[in-house]
Order: sequence, then structure tokens, then C-alpha cells
Amino acid sequence: MLKRIFIYIPLFCFAIITQAQTKHRYKDIIYQGVSIEKDQSYNPSASKDDEKAYLFDLYRPTGDDTKHRPLIIWMHGGGFKFGSKSADGVELWSKTFAQRGYVCADINYRLSKKNPLFHFDELQKSSYYAVQDAKTAIAYFTLNAKKYGIDPDKIILAGNSAGGIIALQAAYATNAELADMAKITGDSTAVNYPHNRAHVAAVINFWGAIYNLDWLENAKVPIVTCLGSEDGMVSPTHKSAPLYGGEDIHAKADSLGIPNELKVFEGYSHELQKHFDPLFSGGKGTKERWLEAGQFSADFLYKNVIE
Repeated sequence: MLKRIFIYIPLFCFAIITQAQTKHRYKDIIYQGVSIEKDQSYNPSASKDDEKAYLFDLYRPTGDDTKHRPLIIWMHGGGFKFGSKSADGVELWSKTFAQRGYVCADINYRLSKKNPLFHFDELQKSSYYAVQDAKTAIAYFTLNAKKYGIDPDKIILAGNSAGGIIALQAAYATNAELADMAKITGDSTAVNYPHNRAHVAAVINFWGAIYNLDWLENAKVPIVTCLGSEDGMVSPTHKSAPLYGGEDIHAKADSLGIPNELKVFEGYSHELQKHFDPLFSGGKGTKERWLEAGQFSADFLYKNVIE
């Protein structure tokens, strides 16, 4: 009997260690290397003036020949006035999600030539055109799915701040609803899909918002949201401006049966900084919170998109 116990103990310990070392593709970081192809175009027919607005950087796990991988299209923040695909946040998330096995594309999109930060009507117009660019990117990657080894039925939209706003509107609002909101008529360049909404597998919303909660009734796209409880730029809940933040989205999505999860970083502001400063990336602590938000989102996607 004693001999049997001594045999079982090593086997039991081995089982525990093996279980602890098991990692899941798309949930855990399993690749160390990431290949990056910079300054590709998702709209080759763009005019020379707009060429830069349609560039993207592609991130793929080095040495991975898997086909039909999920694609995450990442969109930067900057109030629709500033920023690019080289922003610290989207670069960090693209690299770490590629290390989990995803293909990631950081995209530029058209920025306002005016001042949307202090004129809400201009913010709405900028959102409309940025959403059209996101839809253009979806169409491009759907058409070129085989080239990039991606599954066109698992295209995920993701972004922080303005990028989160774009992701939510592209997944849930119709072109007609967006155009009516922004008072835009006769846009012959609008990207039209069935029901005027692109097919999106999920949304990663980092401290973004939606203009109209009723738009969530248009689809059942899973949403994962992370935000700071003290965000003064994009409020977690509805205030005076017609923007509904992550807490509003979470409550409405729950009522509609939309798969969603919310993570609130208590005591932190916009971009998960302690005190938001648009000229400062926030340092080591902020990047650690960005990584935590990324892991929370990866766990959500694994349960609601991958499995």
C-alpha cells in the first residue's frame, strides 16, 4: 500500500504541473516572435491625398502557418483629430494578440481637418467617415482572407477611445443611422453591406462609446469593454453629450441578451492613466493596465468567438 502511494504522488504532481503549463491558442501568449509588415494599403484605389489614411501594419506570429485565423482590426484613439497606427496602445495590443495566434492589423483612418474635440457636430461627422474606412478595411481583408491566412467570418473590430467609438458604430449602426446623426446626405462613397452593417464577429471597446443605445438592437455582436472609473473624456455613463459609455453599453447589452463583459479599473481615468495627459503615454503602470485589459479581452473572445 505504501509503495502505491509513493508511485501515485509523483504522477499526481506531474499531472498538476502539466495542467498548469497547458496554454490555449488565442487565449494565452504562445509565440515569442511577431512579424510586422508596415505601410500596406487597405484601399489601393485611394487618391494620392488620402493614401496615408488607408495604410495599415500587419502583425502575425512568427513561424505560424495556421490558416483561417481570427483577425483583429485595431483603431487608434486621438479624438478623430490626432494619432496613427503607430500609437503605443494599438502597437502593444497588436503584438500581444499576435503572440496569442491572432492576425492583427493596425489601421489609419481619415482624420478631421477641423476641430472635433470642441465641436460635437464635427465629431459626429468624423465618426461617420472613420466608420466608412473601417468598413473598407473589413471588405479588403474579407476579399484577401486567403492571402493573409484569416477566417473572414471571424473579423473583430477593436480600438481605444475614438477607435472604440468607430468599432462600436461599425458593428451596430447602419449607414442611414450614422448619416442622419451626422447630417450627411448623398455620400456616394459609403460602404454598403446587407443591412448597411459589416459582418463583425466581436468588438473590443477600450474606453469608447456609442451614440445611440438603441442601435444595440440592430445586432448581437459580442462586446468586451474596459474603462477607467474616473474617465472624464469619455464618461462611463451618459451625461450631457449624446454619448453612452461602457457602463451604459454593458447594461443595455445585458437587457438585450448580447454577450458582453465589462472591466472597470477603479480610480483611473482615460487611457487608464491616473490623470489623463494626451501628450504622455502613462508610463509602466499604464502599460501594465493595458496588458491586463488585453488579457481580459482575450479571455472573453476565447469564450464567445473562438470556442
